[in-house]
Amino acid sequence: MFRTLILASGASTRLRVFSTSPSLASLSCFSSSSFTQCSSEAPPPEASSTESAAVAPDCGVLFQKRGNVMDVILNRPKALNALDLDMIRAIYPRYEKYEDDETVHAILLRGEGEKAFCAGGDIRSLYDANLNKSKSTIKQDFFREEYMLNHRISQLSTPQVAILDGITMGGGVGLTVHGTFRVATERTLFAMPESAIGFFCDVGGSYFLSRMKSRLGYYLALTGARLKGVDNFYAGIATHYIPHEKIDELCDALSQIKKPIDAQTVLDDFQPSELPEPDVVQKPFLSDVNKLFDAISVEEIIARLEAAENKEFAEKTLNTLSKMSPTSLKVIFRQLQQGAHLPLRECLQMEYCISQAYMKSPKSDFFEGVRALLVDRDNAPKWNPTKLSDISEEDVDKYFASLGRRNLELPPF
Repeated sequence: MFRTLILASGASTRLRVFSTSPSLASLSCFSSSSFTQCSSEAPPPEASSTESAAVAPDCGVLFQKRGNVMDVILNRPKALNALDLDMIRAIYPRYEKYEDDETVHAILLRGEGEKAFCAGGDIRSLYDANLNKSKSTIKQDFFREEYMLNHRISQLSTPQVAILDGITMGGGVGLTVHGTFRVATERTLFAMPESAIGFFCDVGGSYFLSRMKSRLGYYLALTGARLKGVDNFYAGIATHYIPHEKIDELCDALSQIKKPIDAQTVLDDFQPSELPEPDVVQKPFLSDVNKLFDAISVEEIIARLEAAENKEFAEKTLNTLSKMSPTSLKVIFRQLQQGAHLPLRECLQMEYCISQAYMKSPKSDFFEGVRALLVDRDNAPKWNPTKLSDISEEDVDKYFASLGRRNLELPPF
């Protein structure tokens, strides 16, 4: 019962795999009292099939075998489960182990707390490393290992069921959208808000955003607009929509599946036969987005908005774009153009080059955006350059330049 109404047909092979995913409403699906917590200070600990005992200090992720599924919980609720390097290093080796464990029929991925599945990557640590002129390699390690995890998730033969109950942004999207099943609830809040902090839509955004129909992906990437609840299902971000109140029951049912393919059957059974109507993702809105964002440059998009018949939508969108980093707008537009013709693997490799171009300059818009929105919180970033017209195609080219021997290598599976 895989229904992707907005994703272009070319994307469905990647944004599906089996073709469903549960919702993250019930963070109390299972008791967390016996979950294993882990650390990545040293090489990641061996992951047993039972994960029955604590193996190391807290790393922000809980692991527990429940019936025939492995329950993986992002456990930093006070930080909205923001993804940091320790968490990435905890998850990756365990996913490798679960692939070889015939008793694990599915991976259930969810977030602790009532507000978020995962609000994104822990970018404050990158800002601090830059501010302190640290010799740490975190600016390379974080993105390299995050993208490796994104790629690994896309290649899992064990179905991953991600429950997107609450805020799901940036790095949280990367943990889910490349996996098998993704469940939205009425509480799901999706966004790729990177243009507002002077960055670009990474974690495979080049791949999945560029493949959305009606140029919806371009709109979401450039404006950072949010999708709520069932709209995520209609947009193809989620493979299933299941009410929050049903999540506990869903988790129990998944724990009892007898083989991996049964996960889809369970998810299909829990999805209501009649879904709510979309609030945003419907013909009038999509028609405007397609007409205005089907352009060959950011400048052309702005020109179309200035001449648009739907003045209310156009003025609101223009106001939003005027606040974004001009460099980010141009880099994001280029990454989607190129990503539309690349497999996920090559999109992630391209994105690693872009990430390192941003990290290279201590005065890049990324660090200024983090300062303005997350550190000083004055919400007044001083972008440099300040105008699209001051950014040439040659300037954009620099963000896509090869890193040579430092390019991202992704292992074959």
